[in-house]
Amino acid sequence: MFENHQDLRTFLLVAETESFTKAAAQLGVSRSAVSQSISQLERQFGTRLFHRSTRKVATTDIGEQLFQQVAPLFQNIDQKISEVLSSQNQLRGILRITGTPHAINTALREKFSQFCKQNPNMTLELSVDMRFVDIIKERFDAGIRTGDVLNNDVVAVKISESNTMCCVASPAYLAENGVPHQPSDLTAHKGIRFRLPTLGGLLNWEFISPDNHEKTVWVQQGGIIVNDPYTAINACLDGLGIVWIERSAVGHYLANGELVSILDDWAISSPPYYLYYPNRHPSPLLKALIEALKV
Repeated sequence: MFENHQDLRTFLLVAETESFTKAAAQLGVSRSAVSQSISQLERQFGTRLFHRSTRKVATTDIGEQLFQQVAPLFQNIDQKISEVLSSQNQLRGILRITGTPHAINTALREKFSQFCKQNPNMTLELSVDMRFVDIIKERFDAGIRTGDVLNNDVVAVKISESNTMCCVASPAYLAENGVPHQPSDLTAHKGIRFRLPTLGGLLNWEFISPDNHEKTVWVQQGGIIVNDPYTAINACLDGLGIVWIERSAVGHYLANGELVSILDDWAISSPPYYLYYPNRHPSPLLKALIEALKV
């Protein structure tokens, strides 16, 4: 009989994160407390559950067997507890969501804020990341990305309309360098480009001709390369070049005149955002979030 089931939860977290330090951070305890819990568990089993080195922590054969047997049980317990609380209109627990900076900070910001206000007893953890995240491996309940990058092995729920793209620049930049009237004019300008974190390439700028609606793509030369939209916006505000970005991300700056939209007749719409999660039954907390976000 185990004296402390929290030791098992600690074990599961160390196995999932492959790190005593990360497990301690998520549990809100010291690394030594995590190490003590694992040592107590190993004494009860009479064998090591982890291979430890200065760089890596990995389960032993016995540790992996324990993980495979126990992890589903604890997941089921957590879900049942959540269902009981949900039946009493008391959503509790932690919901971990990963999404792009634009999705979380702009497109869905108001919906997330409203959801938190309506469910004060739960914790919503939002992780902003431009990468396409493996939500199972990194222990997220769900992710938010545009529909064009999702795999078929996940459940996806549409949570936004399409995003209109636009090219913007500061008035000072345009006064100094001139205003482009068609995509081919951009070859004479400095572009602020995005590095795609998952594939490593640069994001192409896409346009549609107002005459025949044929899409054209311009691959920029020179300028600045960044890996998140808000760094790009700051560079644009500083007059360092033109950026191609979701219009909603720069709406405030367009309204107050700090940025100017150009090539509007060539604008395209990017795919809508989807909330995606593993092909299994979502928890009551995730179900509530889906209802709050879906369109």
